[in-house]
Amino acid sequence: MKYSRVYIEALGYELAPVVVSSEEIEERLAPLYDELHIPYGQLEALTGIYERRWWPEGFPLSDGAIAAGRKALAASGVAASELGAVLYTGVGRELFEPATACRVAGELGLGADAEIYDLSNACLGVLSGMVDVANRIELGQIRAGLVVSCETARDIVEETMARMLEKRDMAFFSRALATMTGGSGAVAVLLTDGSFASSNGRRKLLGGTIKAAAEHHGLCRWGLDPIQPGVLRQFMNTDAVAVLKHGVQLGKRTWEAFLAEQGWTREQVDEVICHQVGSTNQRTILEAIGIPEEKDFPSYAFLGNMGTVSLPITAAIAEERHFLKPGDNVALLGIGSGLNCMMLAVTW
Repeated sequence: MKYSRVYIEALGYELAPVVVSSEEIEERLAPLYDELHIPYGQLEALTGIYERRWWPEGFPLSDGAIAAGRKALAASGVAASELGAVLYTGVGRELFEPATACRVAGELGLGADAEIYDLSNACLGVLSGMVDVANRIELGQIRAGLVVSCETARDIVEETMARMLEKRDMAFFSRALATMTGGSGAVAVLLTDGSFASSNGRRKLLGGTIKAAAEHHGLCRWGLDPIQPGVLRQFMNTDAVAVLKHGVQLGKRTWEAFLAEQGWTREQVDEVICHQVGSTNQRTILEAIGIPEEKDFPSYAFLGNMGTVSLPITAAIAEERHFLKPGDNVALLGIGSGLNCMMLAVTW
């Protein structure tokens, strides 16, 4: 896919305020570590993550999305009434209905003609939302659209720690280790056709490539288990080894198709922003696609894996720190459970 008139007008984000270190998590798991003779420091050593952030208990997801959305709008000068669509794209949502996007849109002050809905695609949610809005802009249906998301890891991590302490089983510890990387945050991506007075012509979305390997849909699962009539409990199971193996294979196929579709060579890619899983995933995917580590900006070490918001928040921070510069060719490399892979090309 290619676009000729789509711009990333602004990025807004909120970092969750509660900092939780890997050391603190291991302290809470001390009975398990001691019984199974697991060396302390393994969580950071295996993932490269020394801390992550959580929202306060009971924090509404829509509050984070609203705050991020307000920041994006304020940075752009685009009025909420001028938005043709608002999409909420988080893995976590507040209710079965209405769409979480409805409260976000109501608080932001959208007009009556905007489309307002939720979209879900595991960790690719925000990127999928960006493509959905970009398609509408390219077709001339809307001039601007806002993609928002808010993720929380507190509940699933605490539930998983409780089950670890209950089971005290090395096999369960291995399957649940990836859950311990979870962080929390919120993001908003404002896309426009560049026709607003405030538009500066930067961050042009050129297009992207999508590929899937749906035969691996069972490798990473997050949902609800019935533990007794009328009682459900969250669970997350990840076959980290298989996800890495098949995810890298899918990523390599997507990367080759992405370069061909955009007419780029590997050398023409100035920087990449990856989904933030951990050190092993980052190193392995970069090696597979032939990109040196200095071209990537990682945030997982201090933010953990924030699901849908990881990649766009990382891009926003990379811009603030002048890692991404005007005119750079930037590749956004996303992968999510399913397995699905999406790569987007941006001239920053």
